[in-house]
Amino acid sequence: MSNNILKKIIDNKILKIDKLKKDVSIESIEKKISLNNSFINFKEKIINNYNKNKLSVIAEIKKASPSAGVIIKEYDPVRIANIYDSNKATCLSVLTEEDFFLGKLIHISEIKEKVKLPILCKDFFVDKFQVHLAKSYGADAILIILAGISEDLADELYNEALKLNMSVIVEVHTVDEAKISLKYTEALIGINNRDLKTLKTDINTTYDIHNILSNHKSPLISESGIKNKDDILEIKNRTSIRTFLIGESILKNLEKNNIFSIL
Repeated sequence: MSNNILKKIIDNKILKIDKLKKDVSIESIEKKISLNNSFINFKEKIINNYNKNKLSVIAEIKKASPSAGVIIKEYDPVRIANIYDSNKATCLSVLTEEDFFLGKLIHISEIKEKVKLPILCKDFFVDKFQVHLAKSYGADAILIILAGISEDLADELYNEALKLNMSVIVEVHTVDEAKISLKYTEALIGINNRDLKTLKTDINTTYDIHNILSNHKSPLISESGIKNKDDILEIKNRTSIRTFLIGESILKNLEKNNIFSIL
């Protein structure tokens, strides 16, 4: 992989997790998981909506991103989660990567204390240790980014998540990645309209890829670059997709009380 933003994030994450594994025992993580009773079936909630021909929004909570910079200066993840919940978001996506997105795993736990929605831990998973770690903070689902890791590691993360009864979103951006993703039969597959190497978005990515995934048994997700209701309706009408992961376009409207007017 060329020297790009995704590679920088992944390289940084590998170093951080290697250090964390020396400081935090898997036994302490497992104990934390056993004491947590906040888990909700993320995938089931999406499937239930899909079977009723209803749209699902996975509403993203993040302070910043490499493409947008700081999105919300007065960042309060619990407040945002409450707003999303009151606007009938289906699930939440919480950005927990610390250095490039200014997130924290503890935000998942804090949200779960106040809001009863399933949560995707949106991070860059490079070690199965992270899967246990995410669950210990209350995450119901993890993200596997095929562009960032080897297929063998993706297999390992996927299998570990299923062992822990977590949902999985396998994220693809190219035709080749989409073909690989089909083997993850229990996963939701997310088509990311953002190229994580250049950070450019193009909704056509969803159209270019969705046909390859049409026989996948779980719902597909269109992610990133969805700016308004017209984008959602066009994707809905041109594909079988009924699930959308939306972040910046609703975060930027937080104070306008029309977060889900796009629906």
